[in-house]
Amino acid sequence: MKCIDFDRRFAAYLENWTNENRDKYANMNEVEAQVPEVYMEWLNTPAEWLGGTAPGDYFKPLSDPEALVKWMLDYHRSHINVPDMLFERIVDVGEKCVEPLMNLAEDADKPDEARVAALNLLVEIGAPQVMGRVIALMCARKQKPDLMEAASELLKGMGEDVVEPLIKRADGLTGEALESCLDILCNFPGDKRIYELLIRAFRQDGERRALYASFLGKLGDEDAVEPLKAALELSELNYLDYIEIVHAVEALGGEVEKQREFSGDEYYESLKHMQ
Repeated sequence: MKCIDFDRRFAAYLENWTNENRDKYANMNEVEAQVPEVYMEWLNTPAEWLGGTAPGDYFKPLSDPEALVKWMLDYHRSHINVPDMLFERIVDVGEKCVEPLMNLAEDADKPDEARVAALNLLVEIGAPQVMGRVIALMCARKQKPDLMEAASELLKGMGEDVVEPLIKRADGLTGEALESCLDILCNFPGDKRIYELLIRAFRQDGERRALYASFLGKLGDEDAVEPLKAALELSELNYLDYIEIVHAVEALGGEVEKQREFSGDEYYESLKHMQ
C-alpha cells in the first residue's frame, strides 16, 4: 500500500486556489479564513491522482483492522504525516482495531510516534478491555514520557474501573511511574487508600513535592491539611514548592497563618524584580 502525501497534495491545491481567488478578498486574513472551507471542498472533489476518488473517500472502502494499522505504521516509517482520513477510518472501524493498535503500542521496536498515535486512537475508540495492558505499559521501567502521557490519557477515560488495579500497581512504584498512577487516582476522592499513597509520596519524594501537593488538593481529603502545613516548615523547601503547598492547603479549606521569607531563592527574586 502506497503512502500518499495528502498534506502535500492539499498544499498544492490550496496554493492554486489562493492564486485564483486572492483578488476576491481584501487581505490575506480573509483568504486564510476560507481555508477550512477549501479543505472540505478538496476532500470531496474527485481527484485524478486518486483515479477519480475524492481524498475524503480514499480510505472508506477499507475495513481490515490489521491492514489499516499497518498502513498507519508505514506512514510513520516513511516520515509522511498520517492523513486524518486514515485516523478517522481506524476510529470508524472501532473495536476491531483495538488489538492491532494495542500490539503496536506495546512494541518497543516500532517508532515512538506510531506507538503514541496508537494509544491516542484507543482513547478515541474507548478500549476498557486492554486496561491491564495499558497500565503495564504506563508503569514499565524507563518508559518514554510521551507514551506514559498517552497511556495515562487512555486510562483517565476509563472511569472508576481503573482505581483498583492502579492502587494495587502504585503500591510498589516510585518516580515517574508512581507519578502517572497518582495523577489518575487523585481524580477519585473518598478512597483513603489513595490518600495514603499520595501523602506517602508527598513526604518521600522531594523532587515532586509541589506536584503531589497539587494532587492532594485535587483529591480533596481534609486530612492532608496538617501534613501539608507541617511541610511548610521544612528547611529545604524552595519558593515554588511553598506556593504549591499553600495553594493545596487553601483548596482543602485550611489557612496558612504565617508567611515564610524566601530571600535568595532564584524564583522568588525573579518575581520580586518583575513587580
